[in-house]
Amino acid sequence: MEQREVLVVLFDGVQALDVSGPVEVFHGAAQGEPGAYRIRTAGLDGTPVRTTSGLTLVPDLTLAEAGAPHTLLVPGGQGTRTPDPRLIDWLRGNAHRARRKVSVCSGALLLAEAGLLDGRRVTTHWMLCETLARRFPALRVDPEPIYVRDGDVATSAGVTAGIDLALALVEEDLGRDIALAVARHLVVFLRRPGNQTQFSVQLAAQTAERRPLRDLQQWITEHPAADLSVDALADRAGLSPRHFARAFRDEVGMPPGRYVDRVRLEAARRRLEDTADGIAQVSRHCGYGTPEAMRRAFLRVLGTSPAEYRRRFQPARPPVPAA
Repeated sequence: MEQREVLVVLFDGVQALDVSGPVEVFHGAAQGEPGAYRIRTAGLDGTPVRTTSGLTLVPDLTLAEAGAPHTLLVPGGQGTRTPDPRLIDWLRGNAHRARRKVSVCSGALLLAEAGLLDGRRVTTHWMLCETLARRFPALRVDPEPIYVRDGDVATSAGVTAGIDLALALVEEDLGRDIALAVARHLVVFLRRPGNQTQFSVQLAAQTAERRPLRDLQQWITEHPAADLSVDALADRAGLSPRHFARAFRDEVGMPPGRYVDRVRLEAARRRLEDTADGIAQVSRHCGYGTPEAMRRAFLRVLGTSPAEYRRRFQPARPPVPAA
């Protein structure tokens, strides 16, 4: 069996979980498939580095001593804001030797600075997507997915998305059974599809300034199957439909119809993840009316059907013992 070397770049100000999350995934896979991965960490000087949380990590070797790895993993952290120029120079001169380049969270800033992401579709933590796009206009930055694959480069959003991406890479290398075993051991899902949105609608949207609209946002979340038309919502808010639509858009940052669509999609996702309800029951409970309407919404936003979403994202349930 081919042994794939995973080389993790360390630097002062690295985010500890950006390192440990993917490392635990690859380590777990190597336990299930001995010899599958060799994991090493490397820093500029080989000296201990301080993480953003104050932990100290000791690299296995210097970057100059590193060979050509199968997977080069560049984590994020505060240290990516003003990186050591020597690190960028090393990435620019050596990263191309890796068969695949992977970044977690703001690690994408380092790959971009080294010119390794030009012309590619990429993502990073949602708070940094605008910065990444502004600083590097040659990139196609997508703020929505938790990770993006573009050729031999893979970029991911914050912290836990690095675990999702690592699981996807293990599944690609060793198959679903090994990846599923690792996911179960780490008590995480196998696996969130890459185009899963980074954050909930409550985080993506603003909170309205006026109390009636804030209360209405919460009510919508709690009643996705209700009549959520503009007229019905305006009546509940005590405003005319035109005034309501304008005020909602101004204060929440999106039209009420789009907000309702996102709430219903999120409610359906969670119900598919957390319950054994049938697709028809989920569609009714979440306000879609018919399974086909829900299917169209899932395909439009997530690029997958509700049934496939459940297969990928719902944790395996133990078989029911025979009576």
